[in-house]
Amino acid sequence: MTRKICLFLLALFLVQCSTVPISNRKRVAFLPEAQLVSMASNSYQGVMNESKVIRSGEQYEMIQRVGNRIKEAVFIYLDEKGQGEDVRNYDWEFNLIDEDVVNAWAMPGGKVAFYTGILPICENETGVAVVMGHEIAHVVARHGNERMSQGLLQQKGALVLEVLMQEKPESTKNLFRTAYGLGSTVAGTLPFSRLHETEADELGLIFMAIAGYDPAAAAPFWGRMSAKGGGGTPEFLSTHPSSDRRAANLQKNLPKAQKYYEQYQRN
Repeated sequence: MTRKICLFLLALFLVQCSTVPISNRKRVAFLPEAQLVSMASNSYQGVMNESKVIRSGEQYEMIQRVGNRIKEAVFIYLDEKGQGEDVRNYDWEFNLIDEDVVNAWAMPGGKVAFYTGILPICENETGVAVVMGHEIAHVVARHGNERMSQGLLQQKGALVLEVLMQEKPESTKNLFRTAYGLGSTVAGTLPFSRLHETEADELGLIFMAIAGYDPAAAAPFWGRMSAKGGGGTPEFLSTHPSSDRRAANLQKNLPKAQKYYEQYQRN
């Protein structure tokens, strides 16, 4: 049985190895995206039902406006590059939760949540675009699928998500929540690796630029976020690269993002 599992894993690796947009890194994310989208929808709705969700007002409208502009930017970029990511069919949602938590997250199917606690650090709409681009980038890059696939490989358990859900529903749900950083606090393994966070920075920079937000605002935002930590690290930064490394990466990618910004500012 072990040999069969190993052969199956090898086959999955060879067949399911795909490329992350922009960075062109090879990834292995073998879980059916449709099933993850379904799980995300249920989990997301559960969080919304248990939270105080803001449904009107200036902050609400800003989250909706920025989310939709970044979403359209993703469509533009992927259409231009012929990446074939099926994001147009997502049931996109952008919600604002009234809770003093410095965090935001996104899940498969375009489910995005912001907490009011992060808005003072964003300062303005462009700052929100930095965070929105970063979180949506995790979805586009399928980082959660990759993370969850790695978790399943480590467990050496059932390799079909449907079977795993039937045999170990609670452990599968916990793995899902951990993989996607669901909620204001995450126990256990950290939701994304530093590699994933760096990729999300790069992708997010491009997306916000195409959406018409100045990508030069990204570095100051992350500086404010880092300073917010004081004696501790905000959860939103728990797996991110060091401030110096992030600044260097942002500086390296800024000229490319500025070209997109200038192009779409003119149009």
